[in-house]
Amino acid sequence: MAIVIQPYRPEHEPAVAEFNQRLRQAGEDENMVFYRWAQPRWLARTAESRIYNEFFVAVDGGIVRGGYVLKTQEFFFPDGQIRSIGYYHHPLSEGIVNKAHAIVGTLLLRDAMQRAPLVYCLGMGGYDRPLPQMLVRLGWAHCPVPFFFRIVNPSRFLRNMQTLRSSASRKFLMDVAAYSGAGWAGSKLFQGYRALGAPRSPATEGCEVTSFEVADVAETLPSLWEKARQTCSFTAVRDAEALRTLYPPTQTHLTRLVVKRNGAAIGWAVVGERRKDAKYGNMRVGSVVDCFALPGEWFSVVRSATQTLQRQGFDLILSNQSHQAWGAAFKTAGYLPGPSNFVFAASKKLAELLAPFDEVRPRMHLTRADGDGLPGNF
Repeated sequence: MAIVIQPYRPEHEPAVAEFNQRLRQAGEDENMVFYRWAQPRWLARTAESRIYNEFFVAVDGGIVRGGYVLKTQEFFFPDGQIRSIGYYHHPLSEGIVNKAHAIVGTLLLRDAMQRAPLVYCLGMGGYDRPLPQMLVRLGWAHCPVPFFFRIVNPSRFLRNMQTLRSSASRKFLMDVAAYSGAGWAGSKLFQGYRALGAPRSPATEGCEVTSFEVADVAETLPSLWEKARQTCSFTAVRDAEALRTLYPPTQTHLTRLVVKRNGAAIGWAVVGERRKDAKYGNMRVGSVVDCFALPGEWFSVVRSATQTLQRQGFDLILSNQSHQAWGAAFKTAGYLPGPSNFVFAASKKLAELLAPFDEVRPRMHLTRADGDGLPGNF
C-alpha cells in the first residue's frame, strides 16, 4: 500500500505511539521520537495565528512510518518585503532503523516543499547528517551558522568538556590546568585582553521582564523592530506580536531581557539553560537564544545577556549567530568561535529571493530561536 502523508489527527495518536516504540526498541535516542499529541503544545494554529506549527505523518495502511513539523512564520527579505515562509523541522522516518522504509525521509521532504515552496531548514546536527546531505544534493543554498562560546567557569569546563577529553593524555593535561589554576588564569587574561577592545559606550540597564507585553516595553518594540531590521538582509519578523507569541510568560525556563539606555529600549535578548547533554558533563550550560538591537548596539545587548547568564550561575555560555555584526559583538564580549553543526539551507524557490546568496549571507540574522532549539533545548 502506498504511503500517504497527511495532517496528524487524534486518531493517529495510537499509531504514532507504536512508531515511537519501534524507534526506542531499535536503540534510538529516547528524545528521537515524534510528538505524542496531534495538537501542538507550542504554536498551535488558530484563526489569528501568524506563527504556527503543523504536524504531518506518513501513513502506510494505518501504520505510521514517519512525520515532520512545518512552522509557518513571516520573514523580512532583501527586497524589503515581508513574506510568510515555512521551516521544516523534526523530520523522523522509520528508515533510520529499518532500511525497508528508507524512502520515507524523501517523501516527507517532498511533501513539505509542496505545501511550502519557500521553505528552509536550520540546525540538523551538521553536514555529516543525512538531511543536510540530501539538501545539498538537491541544490539548496546552504551555509553553517557560526557558533560562539564563552567559558565562565574554567575549572569546571576543563573537568567536564567531554569532547576535548578524548584521550588519557588530554584528560591529564586538562585536569592539571583545572586543579593548578592555570586554566582560570589563562581565561582571565584572555577576557581582560578582549575587554581592552570593547567599545566604551554609555551605561545601559538590563531589565528582566516576565513578558514582552509589559506596557512600557510593548510601546517601544514597534519602533525598535522598524529600525533594527534595516541592518538585516533576511530575518524572521521580530515585532511585538511575534515576541509575545514566541516567548509567552508560560515559558518560565526562559529569561526575557530588555536593554535600555536613559529609559529607552535599545535592544532585547532571550536567554535560557540548555537541556542536559553528555558532551558537557556536569556543567550548567546557558545560551543566548535570541537577540535584536538598534544599529550599533549589538555589543551592549550581548554584554547585558552575558552578565545575566553569569549571575544565574552558568559555567559555559553558547550561541549561534549568522549576522556578521552580531558575531563581531560576541567576539568582543569574550566569546570564542567554534566548529558549528548548525546548518542553514534554503529551498531553490527561497534561494531565488535571497540571491545573490553570498552577498546576502553576511547580514542574515538567524539564531537558535529560528531553528532546532526551541522550545525543547531550553
